[in-house]
Amino acid sequence: MMMSLFNTFESPYFLGFPLMIFIAILISLTMFIPDNNLLIKNQSSMLASTFLKTMTKEIFSPIKKSGHSWALLLMTTLMFIFLNNITGLLPYTFTVTSQLSLNMAMAIPLWLGTIIMGATSQPSHSLAHLLPEGTPMTLAPFLIVIESISIIIRPLALGVRLTANITAGHLLIHLVSLALINLTKSLPLLFLTFSVFILLLILELAVSFIQAYVFVMLVSLYLEENLI
Repeated sequence: MMMSLFNTFESPYFLGFPLMIFIAILISLTMFIPDNNLLIKNQSSMLASTFLKTMTKEIFSPIKKSGHSWALLLMTTLMFIFLNNITGLLPYTFTVTSQLSLNMAMAIPLWLGTIIMGATSQPSHSLAHLLPEGTPMTLAPFLIVIESISIIIRPLALGVRLTANITAGHLLIHLVSLALINLTKSLPLLFLTFSVFILLLILELAVSFIQAYVFVMLVSLYLEENLI
């Protein structure tokens, strides 16, 4: 039972070739297709453009102009996570954002970039975050250690949060789908379980966007903390 339960988090294969590569190529083409006059503007592209502009204003409005150069990177990260989350809900696909290794590979460079930017542009201000103003000298060593640990575990928190939420949602949908298969003889229970399944699917669609937004928003907060 446990093996079949977690098989949904293994990349499916077709003729010995992992379908994860095709999914990554599809998402990359969706994100990085050039925007020029040869392309026909349709409702989908206009909706995506409006969505990106709105999210950029929402995330970068409280950030100083020196941090606006991160807009392209963070918006690309948001769309990458969101599209991967959505794609993972399709049948016979694989959710790469349910893997902690990928999420840590995104979180660590982004977090490290904010730390390096703060250390190079304003080292005294960055070090001041380790010791709040007005702290008694007897508590200063303990607070410095606590603040240092809290900063170091930030990328781990980013990766684990995304992995746990995506994994929990997929496991719940998988369990409800198994219940649907076993309740085919009872129509009332089947209808009730199917209704729960649809509600969970809608909830997971919302979670797919919320988790991508939270990931990027937290990185933007780390960035704002290290800006001049």
